[in-house]
Amino acid sequence: MKKQIISLLLIAVMAAMFLPTVAFADYYGTQWVYTDNGKSLNVRSTPSTGNNIIGSLKYGEEVTVVEMYSNGWAQILWQQNAYGEFGVAYVQRRFLVNHKPTSQPAQPSTVPASGGTVATADLAKAFSTMNDEFRTGKLVAKPFIVYARPSRASGWVNLRWAPSTEAERIATCPQGKQLTVIGETRNWYQVQDPQTGMIGFISRQYVSAQ
Repeated sequence: MKKQIISLLLIAVMAAMFLPTVAFADYYGTQWVYTDNGKSLNVRSTPSTGNNIIGSLKYGEEVTVVEMYSNGWAQILWQQNAYGEFGVAYVQRRFLVNHKPTSQPAQPSTVPASGGTVATADLAKAFSTMNDEFRTGKLVAKPFIVYARPSRASGWVNLRWAPSTEAERIATCPQGKQLTVIGETRNWYQVQDPQTGMIGFISRQYVSAQ
């Protein structure tokens, strides 16, 4: 009887030892922080915005992603204390990319605008470009499928909230990513990600029909 109890205890101890490994064995992979303005990314205790910031990641910093969620958040490994103990935390997945950025984006120069306010030259250019594209926009008669085709097989294509390279990126599409075209402009497709339901604009030159 004692031997049986000891054996059961040993099994329980060994199982407990392996639980942390099993819990984090299925990593989503290594990603890097990429913000359009070069600033740091807030790390949060829960997958939502609010008074839950527990730290930050610098632009270009490497991070281990445990899981990606369809609601726009990613679960990451996060060092909880000075003793090297890790837990999980959350960041917005649109600020993660699958390669290390080479440098921080340049900050736009500012110019005075009418009325004494301050605007940026880049912002004015962005609005002009968007307006030109939106004027050519129309819904497609029948939605169809296209696939992301970055210039490099290991690269990705940006999905943006508006049809302009100056518009903020909301997601990245790896090689072969399937998207449903629901609208179009002269140079862009308005697409929906069938997996997440996210809608954005992608440049026509970086997609193909097969």
